[in-house]
This record gives sequence, structure tokens and C-alpha cells, in this order.
Amino acid sequence: AMADPSSFASPACCLTRHLHLRCRADFGARALRGTAALTARAEREALRCLVLDTKDVQVFKVTVNGQDAQFAFGEKHSFKGTPLEITFPNELRRGQEAIVEISFESSPQSSALQWFTPEQTSGKKHPFLFSQCQATHCRAIFPCQDTPAVKLTYYAEISVPKELVALMSANRDGEAPDPEDSSRKIYRFSQNVPIPCYLFAVVVGALESRKIGPRTLVWAEKELVDKSAYEFSEAEAMLKTAEDLAGPYVWGQYDLLVLPPSFPYGGMENPCLTFVTPTLLVSVIVIAHEISHSWTGNLVTNKTWEHFWLNEGHTVYLERRIGGRLFGEQFRHFQALGGWRELQNTINTLGDKNPVTNLVINLDEVDPDVAYSSVPYEKGFALLFHLEQLLGGPDVFMGFLKAYVQQFAYKSIVTEDWKKFLYSYFKDKVDVLDKVDWNSWFHAPGMPPVKPTYDMTLSNACVALSQRWIKAKESDLGSFSSADLKEMSSHQLIEFLALLLLEAPLPLSHVQRMQEVYDFNAINNSEIRFRWLRLCIRSKWEEAIPLALKMATDQGRMKFTRPLFRDLYSFDKSRDLAVKTFLEHRASMHPVTSMLVGKDLKQDQ
Repeated sequence: AMADPSSFASPACCLTRHLHLRCRADFGARALRGTAALTARAEREALRCLVLDTKDVQVFKVTVNGQDAQFAFGEKHSFKGTPLEITFPNELRRGQEAIVEISFESSPQSSALQWFTPEQTSGKKHPFLFSQCQATHCRAIFPCQDTPAVKLTYYAEISVPKELVALMSANRDGEAPDPEDSSRKIYRFSQNVPIPCYLFAVVVGALESRKIGPRTLVWAEKELVDKSAYEFSEAEAMLKTAEDLAGPYVWGQYDLLVLPPSFPYGGMENPCLTFVTPTLLVSVIVIAHEISHSWTGNLVTNKTWEHFWLNEGHTVYLERRIGGRLFGEQFRHFQALGGWRELQNTINTLGDKNPVTNLVINLDEVDPDVAYSSVPYEKGFALLFHLEQLLGGPDVFMGFLKAYVQQFAYKSIVTEDWKKFLYSYFKDKVDVLDKVDWNSWFHAPGMPPVKPTYDMTLSNACVALSQRWIKAKESDLGSFSSADLKEMSSHQLIEFLALLLLEAPLPLSHVQRMQEVYDFNAINNSEIRFRWLRLCIRSKWEEAIPLALKMATDQGRMKFTRPLFRDLYSFDKSRDLAVKTFLEHRASMHPVTSMLVGKDLKQDQ
């Protein structure tokens, strides 16, 4: 059996199939406490124990079918947490089920939860809580088999202060006053599609909603809800496009939740309730990505995080197919080429011999959060795009993707399962498939062995303008003007800056002239601003230091925060200030972000 190196659980012995969670969110203590009742099924004869993952979680009592059960914690591991071993009062026969109920409380330092004081929210009146369980943090809320190899359904009841709203990665199942505390309310949720633990999610805050489609509400704090409803109005059109490409949407509701700016990712595909960051306004592409996960990732899931590319490569492929339907095939190729450059950038940063740049990685004693990068997304996409071009084009390849989703829906798989299915689906093209250098694609670090072909129509303007700046001498700087950008979309501006970031730093005089003619400092689009500020810091423009520090701390999306802090740390004039600023903000940062930025700035405790 393929063991998951990131989990202590042994699903081959015992499988958790359903969770009934009853808990309360205590903002004073910064804890979720309650009971997690897991329906566990013995997968072999004479089963006496169940091992669960935990991380900084207290356990007060365990019962099995209502009888007290003994439990003990194992040895604490630096990032995996601590195994919890539960001994059954009576052994189970193979196929027999038992209900294992655990009284637990999460820690205020839980790596899965971020608690906000009212001052840290838009409304400034009420506290706020959100979870982020991917990849291995569900165990920091309650004991569970925290591996994507295991899928379970869940029912949850959560008690919160009555002026707040609770939401989860499930369908809403009503609310009622808390019979034990009249100042609180209980919200109920039900998730009837089996999901891996990393898709468990909870949020509590002063949230309002707006209906933007037959199955979609947008949730946000009052200050953001109307703007967000307008921004995400395309969601239903995208869902329909995705269903047309990948098959029916099985999750019922598709709601969107706009989080506080410290959320560490652009989006998180929690079932029934996608989480998105507010830096995403103008974020059609991220929504297309999260919608696509409803098929690839949430329905067909990587069995371990070593095969994360199965989730992300296919999701990027689907996201770009949706973009192609909405904005044309040239746009799809433009986004695909942008992804190739993003991959070049990542591999430049990580090093082309670094084993985390393999498509299939080895996570023995490696923290998945530390290994996380654009590689599974963009190297994964590049493989699928290359295969599309080898096997007969987009429509032929989409036929495979749809069949793949049907074949493996509700299951967790590894790369070998995917490859076997590819070979059986294209059994008349085995000779073509045999020419693919599978070993290099899967197991070699650095850039892929083959570069797909890209339509350059929309990229040419970006390449031409970036080359003009790269080649310009001091005496040529007068030839640039605001007219250079007249015909360019915001996507093309992002690409223009991304191309400059792949080159040696521009002379300071060049970036100063660029600001004079293009006034990039006035642009609020976060993707443009992020790349522009990196360009300035790399060219050692001291005036950009406060702007870069502000962007690195005003929001917490790791895609922006980590590279900005790294560049500021590399520039001698801003190093000390970068460290000082990080230390001042550390306590209010998301726990995973502060851990990773701490490593980048050599401040890890």
C-alpha cells in the first residue's frame, strides 16, 4: 500500500467514513471545542486500535460506541504533529463499524485557524475566524485521518455568538438559538459527498450575502459585499461552461466567500463554498480555477501530496479551457505561455537541481507547506498541454479529461493510475504516448524536457516592449511614452513586467523613467503592482521600499508577500527594515505565512 508520508493514519487498517462534529467557537479563548464523532470501519480482522493525526490539539475523553476507550499520544513530530492512538474496548471484525467520539479543543496557536480581533476586520465591530486546512492542517482543529487518501461525509453543528454567521464547506442546513446560551446561535451543515479532510472548512464572522445566480451566493463583510457581488457576477456562466466541459456539478450550492486580506492563498476550493482573497477583485481567472477544482481535486483527488500535480495540473488545464471559451483560443495560449514563464521564474528561484521542482515529489520528512510552489500547477499544465498537442487537439484531449473524471470520481489516485488510464483511453495512440519521456516529466528536476507550442499573437506586444526596455541605452529613454501601453490589456501589462523579471535587473534610470511615463505606482491591480514593486526593488530604487513593505503587510497572499519580503531582504538598503517590519507584523499574520516568511528572512525560531 502507498503510505502517505505526511500522515500517521493507517487507512489500510481502519477507515473513517463519516464525521459528526458538534463544537463552539470561543473567541475569548481562541479555541474550537466540542466533540468529533467518527464512524470508523475495520478494514482487517481483529482490529484493536485506530491512529489519528493531531497537531496541538487537546483530547479530554474518547468513547467507542458509547464505552470509554483508552487513548495515548505518541511522539511529537516537528511538522506532522502527534499521533493519537485509540484502543477499542472490544476488537472489531473486518467490515464492522464503530462510532469513535472524541472530546477535543484546538489550540490558540492552531496552524489551521486564524482568529481576528474586530480591529483587523473591515467592519471593526466583530471578531472573525477562518480555517485553511490544505495541505495537512485539519489535524490542528480536531483529530482525524488527515490524508487525502481518505474521504468522508460530514454533518456539523457549530455554536457562535448570535450576531455572527457561521459557514462551512457543506450545504447549509438551518440555524437555531443555542439552548445552552441565549447569546449564541447554532448553525447546521451537511456534506453528503465524501471529501478528504483538507476540504473541511469553517468561517465565522459578521457576514452578509447577495444572490448572484441560481446556486450562488456571495458572502462578505458588509463593506465588501456589493462590490464582490458585482465582481463575481460571471460565476454561473463559468459553472455552466465547466459543466459543459467536465460533466455535471455534483455539489449542489456554489457559494463564494470573500476573506480578510491576510488569507494566504488566492483562493481555496472548499466544497460548496470557495474562499477567495479580496486582492482578487478582477479575478475571473482565480474563480475559473476554483470552480474547476469541483471536478479535479475535489471529485478526483491526489492520494498523497506527492501527487499534488494531479489536483493542480488538471485544474489549471480546465481553468484555461474555461478562459478560452470566454475570451478566445488566443487568450488561452497567452495564459498558457504566461504559465510557462511563471514556471521558469519559480525554477530560477528554487534552483534547477532542487528535488521540489520534480512533478512527482518525495515528501519523506518534507513539510508540504515548505515544498509548495507553482511547479505542480505549471509543470503539470505543461505536460497536459503538450499531450493535447500530441494526441489530436483540445477537443480530443477534453474527451479524455471528462472520461478521467468519470472514471475516478469519489476516489483518490496516484500518478500511475492516471497514466494507466491515459494509455487505455488512447489505446490506438500508444506509439505516440511511448515517445513521451515520462521519466523526465515525472522524476527530473528543472524545466520540462519539451516545451509545448504557443500561439504568440497576444504575447508579441509584451515581448517587443520588454525587449525595447532591456536594450535601451540612457540616450533612448526619451523614446518611451504613455502611448506604449495604449493597446495593452491588464493581462498583457502583467506579462510585460513578468518578462522583465526574468532578465537581469534594469538600471535604476530605466525604472525611474518607466514610472515617469507609465505611472505604475498609481495602478491598484495587485498582480501588476506586485511585479512592478519587485522590479523597482531589484533595480535598487530606494523610494519603492516603503511601497513594497506596505504591499507585503497590507495583504497576506503568500504569492505576493513572500517574494516581496525576499527581494527586500536581498537589497542591503532594506534588509534590516524588512526584518523589523516582519517581526512587528508576525503576531497578526496567518500562522503558515509567518512560518514561511520567517524561514525566508532567516528568523525562524
